[in-house]
Amino acid sequence: MSDSTGVSEHTENEDHGWDIYIPDHPPRSDSPEYQASRARLHELVGDGTFYGPPPVQDHHGGGLWLKDSAGWFFVRNLVGIEWSAQFCADPARVDLIRLNASRIYASFPDAVEALGIRELLDTPITDAVGVANWTDSICNASVPLPAGVHSGTLPEAAGFHHYPAPIVEIETFKRADFTLFVTDSEGHQAAVVPVAPYGSGDGRVQVLWANVGSQVHVMHLAAQGDGHPLILPADHELAKLAFARQQ
Repeated sequence: MSDSTGVSEHTENEDHGWDIYIPDHPPRSDSPEYQASRARLHELVGDGTFYGPPPVQDHHGGGLWLKDSAGWFFVRNLVGIEWSAQFCADPARVDLIRLNASRIYASFPDAVEALGIRELLDTPITDAVGVANWTDSICNASVPLPAGVHSGTLPEAAGFHHYPAPIVEIETFKRADFTLFVTDSEGHQAAVVPVAPYGSGDGRVQVLWANVGSQVHVMHLAAQGDGHPLILPADHELAKLAFARQQ
């Protein structure tokens, strides 16, 4: 995201139980690389992608746009680099990300030419400037997410910036009649998944994530401490909510 930030060391926090340490860095502004990649991304999205229809925001998530005889399509690189994370990035390790992208694009020369990324792919990343150029390029700041999936908060949406990515991604492919994020009687959210195949009649759920401070969160931590997942019985309120649309 392209919001301005201050120049001093600070933390960011909210009511959803996370804190991120942000080291010293210059005031944030949109680089020419970022402006170009953002404009190109919106051209490529068209009527939408797997994540949803426009309007979309450009998540720094390591997206790679490829082109074959059927047109443009989208894959994700090994990892993405958030804008603030570049200041702790090891150029040598970021260069491995570049090399992986370069090997992928070797089979898609038309995409390389259309995106104008030949020099970007061929230039070793050895310093902070190289890291910054990669971070804001179309090879990183290029995952097209609707606002809710990008930075939304429950109960409206679960965004990548506020909830564990492996859990947020479940929301993109789960069955429509199963509720991933459920809310208990005290207003606390949790993410749960079934423990048995669809149609089995098993109404138990496994807790993947829970609001800090909730009773389920305490139970979740205790179960993890004992080395096993937290499984809620079929008659638990969260299990009932998760399967409510299948009744």
